[in-house]
Amino acid sequence: MNISIVIPLLNEEESIVELYNWIEKVMQSNGFLYEIIFIDDGSKDKSWKIIESLAEKHKHVRGIRFLENFGKSQALHAGFAETIGEVIITMDADLQDNPEEIPDLYRMIVKEDYDLVSGWKKKRYDAKLTKNLPSKLFNFAARRTSGLKLHDFNCGLKAYKSDVVKNIEVTGDMHRYIPVLAKNAGYSRIGEKVVQHQARKYGVTKFGMERFIRGFFDLITISFLSRFGKRPMHFFGTWGAIMLLVGFLFALYIGIDKLFINPSGRLITERPQFYIALTAMILGSQFFVAGFLGELVLRNKKESKNYIVKEQTNL
Repeated sequence: MNISIVIPLLNEEESIVELYNWIEKVMQSNGFLYEIIFIDDGSKDKSWKIIESLAEKHKHVRGIRFLENFGKSQALHAGFAETIGEVIITMDADLQDNPEEIPDLYRMIVKEDYDLVSGWKKKRYDAKLTKNLPSKLFNFAARRTSGLKLHDFNCGLKAYKSDVVKNIEVTGDMHRYIPVLAKNAGYSRIGEKVVQHQARKYGVTKFGMERFIRGFFDLITISFLSRFGKRPMHFFGTWGAIMLLVGFLFALYIGIDKLFINPSGRLITERPQFYIALTAMILGSQFFVAGFLGELVLRNKKESKNYIVKEQTNL
């Protein structure tokens, strides 16, 4: 199997058949052995019936249906688990990603030995105020935080070596940061390709402005996890030691002052330094406890799924 194409979708009944025919035309003209995995993320329209119909007619089409809308990250994670292709291609189902980019993406993985190639929608056909400008700010922040020099982290059109998708866990809303997850897992050959972006032909976007707010919160999370995800005690222990040192120094100061310098002065509990010392020591202890708990959780972590599959086709 040369290529596995993973397509998450939500309420895209108008575009599924047209997208399938487009992909099939490209795949057959290039002689690829391929499979297409549609992941229905809790659609309320006829999307699943269309996927079932395609799967009945074509053995290289498979489908996964979620019980409800769990999100794009969970859909990709479920699709990645089922892929058997040498190269994995992800794309959206709204016809804004061009399947004719797939052969070049495949060659970049196979011939140029990239671990991951991310699409760059250099010319976009989205609303400038609601999508383009926030996207530019988001990508700028992601570049500065992650160190990856990609222009479009959130482009749905990407290509991966098979072992990349099998060794990363895409949860929450982390689909925006798959290149960062891959980098953190040790895959350093991450490239980018300018891809053609299409204007939306059917329906409306399923993402609003709130996705950028969530995206920036996720960026903070993944930045922290990138540095301390495998060693939480390094972060919490450092801050715990600093707070304990501050508390100890204040306690030492007021103790020496009360015993040797000004024994007849105010009571220790009447001094603001006492409460600074007490607060710092409590916070320091809590930081240490948080670090130990983080280490314990990390060592006892078990793989779990945060989505529920309702039914599948050809799987």
